[in-house]
Amino acid sequence: MIGKLGSFENPSADLSEPLDLYLHGYVSSRIMNVARKAAQGEEEGTTPLKVCVCATKVDGLVLSLTPNSHSMNYRSSVIFGTVELVMDLDEKLYAMKLITDGVLPNRYDDTRVPPDSAEMQSTQILKVTIDHASAKIRTGQPGDYEKDMKRDDLREKTWTGVIPVYQAFGEPQAASYNRVKDVPDYITNYVKEHGEAEKEYALTCIDKEAAGKS
Repeated sequence: MIGKLGSFENPSADLSEPLDLYLHGYVSSRIMNVARKAAQGEEEGTTPLKVCVCATKVDGLVLSLTPNSHSMNYRSSVIFGTVELVMDLDEKLYAMKLITDGVLPNRYDDTRVPPDSAEMQSTQILKVTIDHASAKIRTGQPGDYEKDMKRDDLREKTWTGVIPVYQAFGEPQAASYNRVKDVPDYITNYVKEHGEAEKEYALTCIDKEAAGKS
């Protein structure tokens, strides 16, 4: 699912302040049906629906001297929270803009908005009020056992290092019915800047030395 952190009550809030997780999906998808049934149950006195949301981004393949020491550079997070359907129209529109611009900044206002009634009815937004969360990050080079590091034959035979992994966008391709001559600056700038930032981070991850294993 596509999601984005934000605060309807305080739109200018940053990561240092309380945020909710908004998730976008089709109205009749399984998770939306489960959330809808849970909301009906809450009215009858049952407990709220709890969810766990996980996300991982790989930044590099870490290749060492032995299979067991191979790893990845990555960023991973887990959110635990209480989920509810967003029924307020203003909050739903806020979340749709938040999520759309989270995928491509400034895209929402460059399209036909607001969505019409049919689109609003077929789209459901879930809000996860975060109870607690955790994150784990791995950076650095390979870390090999001392016994393997002492083997010159192994070190001369086996390549070790990190293959950076990062997301890069290709050249924007116009649709067959497109009538706009030039690709908007907000698109070309994001394509360029996002790719550069992703590459820089993936390469920076490698700079940190990993401790050897005994």
